[in-house]
Amino acid sequence: MRKISYYFVNAITIYRVISAPVLFFLIITRQVDLFRWLLALSFFTDAIDGWLARRFKVSSVTGARLDSLGDDLTVLAGAVGLFVFKHDFISQEYLWVAILLILLAIQVIAAFWRYRKMTSFHTWLAKIAAVLQGIFLISAFFLPEPNPALFYLAVAFTSLELLEEIVMVFLLPTWEADVKGIYWALKQRREKR
Repeated sequence: MRKISYYFVNAITIYRVISAPVLFFLIITRQVDLFRWLLALSFFTDAIDGWLARRFKVSSVTGARLDSLGDDLTVLAGAVGLFVFKHDFISQEYLWVAILLILLAIQVIAAFWRYRKMTSFHTWLAKIAAVLQGIFLISAFFLPEPNPALFYLAVAFTSLELLEEIVMVFLLPTWEADVKGIYWALKQRREKR
């Protein structure tokens, strides 16, 4: 049963990785209706795969890496969709988008410099940011106009999450998956001394 659960949970995560090119194809071909439903389904699978992995006790490093990749590709597809389908809104908020991109670039560069790969910390802040990103992006495509309050909330938590991950890259000497946050990273660091 455990092996079946492991494959089932990873299949849900792999769906997000496989659906990303389809989402980009829908953006290129300007099929916004199909794009928004597939994006919503991708965010739904993001919400359930981690819970299912913990519920059936089938968490793994491979699953954490796949989950991070699926998350990043889903958010990237949503962001590119915003640029294409909701360009007026994004052009008004370009400063906040630029700040997020700079923080993301710093986080990715720091991770590759330190670990030679992307992080998969899955912190509490990352989970909150992901929920807010999903709510904002899905609502942006299902409502006539994106909600600025949801956008600013998602930006605030995403910025905090990226800053936290940058700090954690320098706190944790080796790559680790599923670290809850800075407090836990500091605790681990003290215990290893």
